Amino acid sequence: MRPKIHILFAALFALPFFTVAQKIATLEVETPVSGKFAYPVYALLDDITQLPDSMVSMYEVLDGGLQPVPHQIDHLDSRKIYWMITPGKKATRVYEIHQKQSGGEKSELSLTLDDKALVIKRRGNDLWQYNHAVAQLPEGVDPAFARSGFVHPMWSPTGKSLTRIQPPDHYHHYGLWNPWTLVEFQGKEIDFWNLREKQGTVRFANIVTQNQGPVFAGYKVLHEHVVLKDEPGPKVAMREVQGTRIFALSGEEDYYLADISIVLNCATDDPVLLKEYRYGSLGWRTTEKWDRYNSEVITSEGLNRKEADGSLAKWCIVQGEIDDDFAGVVMMSSPTNYNHPEPLRIWPEDMYDRGDMYANFAPTKNMDWHLEPGKNYVLNYRFLVSGKKLSREEAEAAWQQFASPPKIRITAH
Repeated sequence: MRPKIHILFAALFALPFFTVAQKIATLEVETPVSGKFAYPVYALLDDITQLPDSMVSMYEVLDGGLQPVPHQIDHLDSRKIYWMITPGKKATRVYEIHQKQSGGEKSELSLTLDDKALVIKRRGNDLWQYNHAVAQLPEGVDPAFARSGFVHPMWSPTGKSLTRIQPPDHYHHYGLWNPWTLVEFQGKEIDFWNLREKQGTVRFANIVTQNQGPVFAGYKVLHEHVVLKDEPGPKVAMREVQGTRIFALSGEEDYYLADISIVLNCATDDPVLLKEYRYGSLGWRTTEKWDRYNSEVITSEGLNRKEADGSLAKWCIVQGEIDDDFAGVVMMSSPTNYNHPEPLRIWPEDMYDRGDMYANFAPTKNMDWHLEPGKNYVLNYRFLVSGKKLSREEAEAAWQQFASPPKIRITAH
């Protein structure tokens, strides 16, 4: 009897091990196109399992067996599991979800917040800075040019700043920022872009969410588009929730992705009309180290900087030499965006003689956009930020991956 007792005890002791190591589901992912860059995908985790986050592990099925996959579980609007599809030639990638105690994956990305800015880093190296405080102006500059709620610097993977704020030619330029130039509200035309006119401004109002992990780090912030013209005090005409997530693949130092979402809605019972104008929405004043001699523009339609302004594009490459280095960005517009493919505003080559660079997807460049109370209006963009020169083929593949989410077939076990 004694050996049998020992066998029973051993079986009972082993039971939890087999329980926590079992396969929960298989995910077959049909990738839209092969490419050079990794990109994020997600699945609804509650459709797969109700297990707590700490008991979920993920693996890719490869010829040599199972490869652990860094993943991140997000609860923002629903329970989602995110991971990165790595470059590869297979049209279908196979993953498994296991019930197994998470190993406590080390975060590739981190987020820090102080009284001025929120900074996203990759293993301690700065990638992205969102400034929630009002930026200090150069001495003697009109205080009307002050504002908060903008991105600067946007760094290259090697640490070069790709944005510029408060240049003497346009003190109202703030790196990567978001005003609209010609807006009709309550019977008045308001300019939220040219701050010197003191008609309106955009200001940071609140941090909505922030998170970090092995796959992405990000935040959502609330902006208020404020009317100053003919008002006894500031009046909010439009609210905007701007969200950014930075995705980076472990071990890949040459690039990262920034997914930017902009949700607009009317702040009052009155509509807002974003009127046709050559500027508007998400503008990018690039580094002062780029000019017409050391940088270039390539659009999805094959146009260069001379031809790009006013053209329609799915994506646009802006890239060039910077110091003794190189950096490039693919700006991508989602097919779900208003007026997609979107008109571009690209400064001409002779801007200020040297050809300073400015780039902007401007959805209202050739048509009005009516915003009605009680509705949300969404714009989604992806920036691929690279430390190496980008080709048209690479940009097109990256946009296809952004524009056409892969089909995921889930099999429960």
